[in-house]
Amino acid sequence: MSYDQLSNLESGRQGGYSDDPDFQHLQRQLKTKLQTLLISNRDLSKNVGVLGTKKDTPRLRERVHKTMETARDLCREIGEGVKQLQTWEDLTKQQKYEQTKVSSDFQAALQEFQDLQRKALDKEKASVSAARAAHDFEQSHGHGEGGADQEQQQLLQQQELSQMAPQHEVDFQEALIIEREEEIRNIEQGVGDLNVLFRQVAHMVSEQDESIRTIADNVENTYDATLGADRETRQAARYQKAARNKSCCLLLILGVILAIVVLAIVLG
Repeated sequence: MSYDQLSNLESGRQGGYSDDPDFQHLQRQLKTKLQTLLISNRDLSKNVGVLGTKKDTPRLRERVHKTMETARDLCREIGEGVKQLQTWEDLTKQQKYEQTKVSSDFQAALQEFQDLQRKALDKEKASVSAARAAHDFEQSHGHGEGGADQEQQQLLQQQELSQMAPQHEVDFQEALIIEREEEIRNIEQGVGDLNVLFRQVAHMVSEQDESIRTIADNVENTYDATLGADRETRQAARYQKAARNKSCCLLLILGVILAIVVLAIVLG
């Protein structure tokens, strides 16, 4: 049974105020931040899709990492707000619905963001591994094999040095690879941190669903009991009506018999 159906079955209000300003203010804040997170997820999805392609650039990777850092901070803020929203007591049916919806919407948005982070992480790892392999090959390239004479060795080195990048370029590439490896570790740390938050939110949503199912079951049981009592009342009314009809028939028969007896006495 959905929460809307449950609301239709229930009647009356059960404590709380539907216009609670603090509750409404926090709820609106969380909705706004959730919308921002969803927009960020859409932009991140487009950029992550470009990673590892010919359009992949350092500027794109920097934009992806900044987007993920901002989104992580936003997820933490929303998580704190959702936890605070759970502390409200004496909620109306509408407030309970809003509380549950915010939690479930955040769980879905957080799951989407975590999936995007893992996808970006996999692509970054593949890219850095390829860059590291190319760099290591470039560094080892050009070393002569044993057995060549000195003149041949010098000639070979001159030919290969003319093809190799200057040392400062090699060092620069090494620094870039180290920086990207550090970014990978940051993404892994971010995924791990948000995994804890995701489990907490999932637990809250599970508890809310269980609470709603319990209330729904109670309402359905009450509804079924009411229908059963109504049927029993109608059945008792029919029995009473039938009993009155029988009583009337008996009285009528007795009246006729009594009239016959009286007439017989009078005429006799």
